Amino acid sequence: MIYKRVTLLCGHYGSGKTNVAVNMAYDLKSQYADVVIADLDIVNPYFRTKDSKDDLEQRGITLISSEYAGTNVDIPAMPQQMYMITDNKNLHAVIDVGGDDRGALALGRIAPAIMEENDYEMLFVINCFRPLTRDAESTLEVMREIEDACKIKFTAIVNNSNLGNETKMEDVLNSLPYADEVSRLTGLPVKCTCIYSALYEEAKEKIENLFPLNLQRKIN
Repeated sequence: MIYKRVTLLCGHYGSGKTNVAVNMAYDLKSQYADVVIADLDIVNPYFRTKDSKDDLEQRGITLISSEYAGTNVDIPAMPQQMYMITDNKNLHAVIDVGGDDRGALALGRIAPAIMEENDYEMLFVINCFRPLTRDAESTLEVMREIEDACKIKFTAIVNNSNLGNETKMEDVLNSLPYADEVSRLTGLPVKCTCIYSALYEEAKEKIENLFPLNLQRKIN
């Protein structure tokens, strides 16, 4: 996959954006020497980027996360390390912004520098199997709420429609018209459709721009 220097991912709770972010960091590392992944999803979701800390470190990927990650403290604090993303132009970065205004508030401190450099993608991660984004119209409402909070417009869509470990090939195929409709309503291209790596070989001849995912392991 082709990346800009900075890749930002946002989506509603349960869209799977964190798993996509981690896998994109892995893919980036296969192309570039210096890769950073930052977790601004301050509200504790089911999966956190920090759950992949050991795997990321073993691959030589720097993880930036709030000191409050994995706690019950809910503060939109941005780690000081975040500034390396805008200061060091040799880095390629993935930023998991999250799905609410707390991550957006934390991002706000470096958002102007990211937009000024203009070497970024703002990816909207969508999942039609989540309660509040089951159709294109409701998904569009979520998108506009996130854009208002982040003050950065989305540039492309990532179709990550899935049912977790229960996802079958037909589920992914059935999500394609939904993603196309979101694309039509927003005018944004679908950058990729995500699929679990176990289904990738079966799907690669049927679906364009496939991105294989390995599932994160949840750390309790």
